[in-house]
Amino acid sequence: MCVGVPVQLIAVDGIRGEVLEEGQRGVVDLSLTPDAKPGDWLLAFLGAAREVISEDEAQKIAAALAGLRALMQGGDLGDAFADLEARAPQLPPHLQAALDAGETSA
Repeated sequence: MCVGVPVQLIAVDGIRGEVLEEGQRGVVDLSLTPDAKPGDWLLAFLGAAREVISEDEAQKIAAALAGLRALMQGGDLGDAFADLEARAPQLPPHLQAALDAGETSA
């Protein structure tokens, strides 16, 4: 499984982006995010930026990853998933439409 991590873009040199991830400098490929500019938050997978995200989204992802790290080290999740706990589960739109139409099986 590949997990995306939030990084903040601090410099651009062609398709090479210099980023900060938890205070550490790194480099990502910007080929899939050509409009990214310094200051933007990116979701990066295996050294490649895949999506420009909001700062709020970056903070939520970072909190979730920190909670999982704590859990793996014997701690607890704390409020790592508070944004999810505060709302009911939601089906993707196409599945909700099928359910609303009375379809219950494939």
